[in-house]
Amino acid sequence: MFQGETAITVDDKGRMAVPTAHRDLVARACGNRLVLTYNPFESGCLWLYAEKEWERVRDDVMAKPNTQRVVRTLQQKLVGSAAHLELDGNGRISLPSSHRHAVGIEKKAVLMGMGDKFELWSEQAHRALIQQTLSDEDLGDGLLDLKL
Repeated sequence: MFQGETAITVDDKGRMAVPTAHRDLVARACGNRLVLTYNPFESGCLWLYAEKEWERVRDDVMAKPNTQRVVRTLQQKLVGSAAHLELDGNGRISLPSSHRHAVGIEKKAVLMGMGDKFELWSEQAHRALIQQTLSDEDLGDGLLDLKL
């Protein structure tokens, strides 16, 4: 299970180091193989899956009939844009320039462990996310009993 938030630096070649705290887990969970794709729900963010978890997500998404535009868009953003990455000997992955530019990741980014995947946010989008607050109306009935 991935969790936590880490400031990341992306070098001139588009490489970023997977935080040391996560490297052993990434090695065990997926043999250092990750899959990068777009977050279809929020701009400024990419998703990084362990390969095995990605295969489950991919198969689930592709099993949906693509007769609806929203399903086709989801399939394009998740599956059509997926890139397989492997950690190098220094624990780095190379982020494709198309993905970095599309979400505004330049030199600085934030990696968030979100349980079954990582979210990789541009610095600006992460700042905007963290500055958002939730109201009672946002929570709805299903979350009002949550004890935080």
